[in-house]
Amino acid sequence: MGDPALVGGIGNPGETYSRHRHNVGFMVLDSLAGRVRNITWQNRFDGHLTRFRKGQINLLLLKPLTYMNRSGKSIAKAAMFYQIPGEKLILIHDDMDLPFGEIKIKMGGGAAGHNGVQSVISEMGSDRFCRIRIGIGRPELDAGPDYVLSDFTSEEEDKLDEILKQAADAALLVYMEGVPKAMNRYNRRGGKKNERN
Repeated sequence: MGDPALVGGIGNPGETYSRHRHNVGFMVLDSLAGRVRNITWQNRFDGHLTRFRKGQINLLLLKPLTYMNRSGKSIAKAAMFYQIPGEKLILIHDDMDLPFGEIKIKMGGGAAGHNGVQSVISEMGSDRFCRIRIGIGRPELDAGPDYVLSDFTSEEEDKLDEILKQAADAALLVYMEGVPKAMNRYNRRGGKKNERN
């Protein structure tokens, strides 16, 4: 089994926020965890933590419960405890700059106005970690805060499970084959997996 990587899905805790656009990071971790039988979440590092082991895959899945803007505190605590460097951190988060359902992968860079990502950068002391960005679209009017804290439409919900599955697949590909291969597979126009690669 390979060395562990930390996969952080960021969002806001509680049923009130569970299906909000801002919480797709949590949703992806739930989708990924659902692939392993009898998986349990523990309250650790101010978050919910579990291990995902399957074949050569060895992942720590963490959902910070510190609310979005303080996500980095939980993630940095776990990374320090398990001695996981930034290069082995995979952060999954929503992105209003991408159309709904589009998935893009990048290594490093700024937060692009995302407070959760900025918290992780600040607490980790570096921006050198992988991000899996999931498009939630942008409203026509300037309603950013209200928009990210809104539920998906019924039409979007019909497509959401497949998008979460693709994002979970992307995290596994980053772990198994590295960020460049995953970027090549996902970062084409439309942001979905290129089966020809």
